[in-house]
Order: sequence, then C-alpha cells, then structure tokens
Amino acid sequence: MIRASTLLGAALAGALALGGCSGSDEGAQPETGGTPTAPVASTGATPYLPVPDGVELTEPGSQLAVGDHAVVAYHPRQEQVAALDIAVTRLERTSIKDFSAWQLSDAQRGSTPYYVRARIENVGDTDLGGRAVPLYVVNEDNVLLESTPFASSFRPCPSTPFPEKFAPSDIARVCLVYLAPDHGDLVSVSFRPEETFNPITWTGDVEKYVPPKDGGTSKSGPPQGKGGTRGGRGGAFAGKGGTRGG
Repeated sequence: MIRASTLLGAALAGALALGGCSGSDEGAQPETGGTPTAPVASTGATPYLPVPDGVELTEPGSQLAVGDHAVVAYHPRQEQVAALDIAVTRLERTSIKDFSAWQLSDAQRGSTPYYVRARIENVGDTDLGGRAVPLYVVNEDNVLLESTPFASSFRPCPSTPFPEKFAPSDIARVCLVYLAPDHGDLVSVSFRPEETFNPITWTGDVEKYVPPKDGGTSKSGPPQGKGGTRGGRGGAFAGKGGTRGG
C-alpha cells in the first residue's frame, strides 16, 4: 500500500516519489473555479471495497477535470475501510522563493513547487483523524510524487494530514505542497492507494499562485528536516526510491 512518509526533523521535506505502474486547513485560500460537478458513479454491480449503503464509488480509471468530485475507498489500515468524496478544486504553481525562510537542499532549490487544493468529505464510517491525505501528483515522467509535510506552520499552503478528528460527515478543505524535481511539471493529481489500483486522476489549468495581501508567509521558527526522493531516478533527493506511476 502506498502511504505518505513521515519525514522526521525537517520543516520542509522534499518531494517523495512513490511507486507503481499503469483537517480542515484554515490557512488555505478559498477555492475558486465554479461549482464542482457531481461524482462519477461506478457502473459495477459490486463496489471494489465495502462501503456504507448509499455510497456510490467512482469507477477506477476515471479521468476527471479540476472541480469534479470522485467518491473513493481505500484501506488507511489493513483492517479499516475509508470512503471519501474528493473534489480537487485548484492547481497552483509557485516559486521556490516562497520557501526562502526554510533550509533547502540543492535538489529542492532546483524543484518547482505546486499547491493542490481540495475539498474532502468523509462519507465512510471510519474516523480518519491524523491520517495522510491520499492524493499524489504525477509529473512529466509519469512518476508519483508525495506531498511535502511541514513540522510547523506554513500559511500559504499548510500541507498537513487530516485534522486530529475527521469523523464521518466531516469536511476538510486542504492544501498540499508538492515539489517537482528538476523544475518539473504537474501533469495530474492522482488517487492511487495501492499499486494495482487503476488510478483516478484530475487534470486542469495550473494557475500562478497569488499570495494574499498579508503575504501569507510562514512565521514559524527554524526549519528542521530532510528531503525525500525522486522515484525511478534515484538520487535527486535523499531517501527511498520510487517507481514510475504508469
């Protein structure tokens, strides 16, 4: 199962490429881009995982646009099943200068940072408090990149797990940071909880990030941490290697 890594010690952790083929974030900016569409319901007679009555899962392999909903299920733990209604609402490209207050490796300074904003509702019967948000970015090399967590506050895009309590019917509006190595591109956002799952993807225009009038910069203390890795290429960031996303 693909899981987000907890990178100890670093305030800004590098992007981690993960493998396979084929909380309410109050600091996040309000999403724009119109009203999200209804989820694309699965046409299969039996859902790929057991979900509560009335929950219709989106067909694996669905290709969606930014603003569209998908209803997905996955195992946050082996014995648990979670179900989420996810709408990716905005894709933003920003400058590495946004992270000038943080300690960066040479590889991180050579990356292109992106912010992915989403509205996520817990439509299952499992409390997902503190769990990682199960969204990844696919770059131009078809490699999955994991979001970059922070050890302290980063106001432009908090990039945190779900809130400590994320019970059924709770809604979180999240913003996740991704670092695309070698000035890479964000091609799509992917829900792919395990390697054998046919991913559900969102694509759309990547907009330039415009900071709020107050600057939206981090006011936290000294950064702590270490970088992640680029999958399939070994060596861009320190850490585990991944594999191509498809």
